Amino acid sequence: MDAATARILDASLNRAAEGLRVVEDYTRFVLGDAHLSGLAKGLRHDLSQLGQTHLPGERRHAARDTPGDVGTRIDTESERRRGSAWEVCAASLKRVEQSLRSIEEYGKLVDPRLGAEAERLRYQAYTLEKAIDTGRVCSQRLAGVRLCVLIDGQSDEDGFLGLARSLVDAGVGMLQLRDKSLADRDLARHARALVELTRGSGTLAIINDRADIAAASGADGVHLGLDDLSVYDARRSVGLDALVGVSTHNLDDARRAVRDGASYLGAGPTFVSRTKRFDEFAGLDYLRAVSAEVSLPTFAIGGVDAENLPQVLDAGATRIAVASAVTAAADPGAAARELIAGLAAGN
Repeated sequence: MDAATARILDASLNRAAEGLRVVEDYTRFVLGDAHLSGLAKGLRHDLSQLGQTHLPGERRHAARDTPGDVGTRIDTESERRRGSAWEVCAASLKRVEQSLRSIEEYGKLVDPRLGAEAERLRYQAYTLEKAIDTGRVCSQRLAGVRLCVLIDGQSDEDGFLGLARSLVDAGVGMLQLRDKSLADRDLARHARALVELTRGSGTLAIINDRADIAAASGADGVHLGLDDLSVYDARRSVGLDALVGVSTHNLDDARRAVRDGASYLGAGPTFVSRTKRFDEFAGLDYLRAVSAEVSLPTFAIGGVDAENLPQVLDAGATRIAVASAVTAAADPGAAARELIAGLAAGN
């Protein structure tokens, strides 16, 4: 290996490692996200191993010439200013990706395996960047959304719209249309009516399972089960700006959904539900675990009501998705307001 190539690899390894440390600090201290922090730390560890394998410290140090490096005296005004912690993190992520590309290309002069390993790490960095930015954007978008109510088509469209209107008036942040019994044409008609009703109200309209119906109706997003479309495939239908929620039952599900770019999570089932049967229950233990590890907006699902809400809040959840606790109440609007008040009091 010639001295110039060694210097390039040394500088690029340093830049990438330093950038990953900045990213790790952002995920750890700004987001408080143990999962993303762990991904950044793992990537930094893999980068260190790559350097030790292909360019041990003594060779790097022998080639290094910081006083003679003309690049140390070149900077721009934009590099000296950052407007937010996110801008610091975003710039560092780009630095990591660019440095890995440099390692990948110049590494080919040393060992084809070095280039291939750097390429693999670069793709991991892209995935990490996507997960961090998606979480940031969706946390802002869903900042005021604490309660999601799942509603079906009711006995007729007037009943459906009456229920939906009462929940919008009550201040429910998200309504999710879920009805397996409706024909596609009827489901699409209900979806369009829901979107029209919620437009400009501050209430988000989400369609359960059906990305095609969500796209056709102009809904704010779609909610997917684990056996439904992938997040990527759903986005091909609903578009890049739509919300894509994913139901999860354990930490592996949650981690996968974060990496896939989900906008928010449903976590459960927590308790026995009157509207959906489950063979197993993730319970409060899962709520505690996912709340401690993942910063992506997460709704506790499954049997949550006003009576057990304090247990859900004690487990660390800040959002809930309910159905019968509201829709089966004598006054759905009042039931929704009670839950909203309970969520506000618990946070």
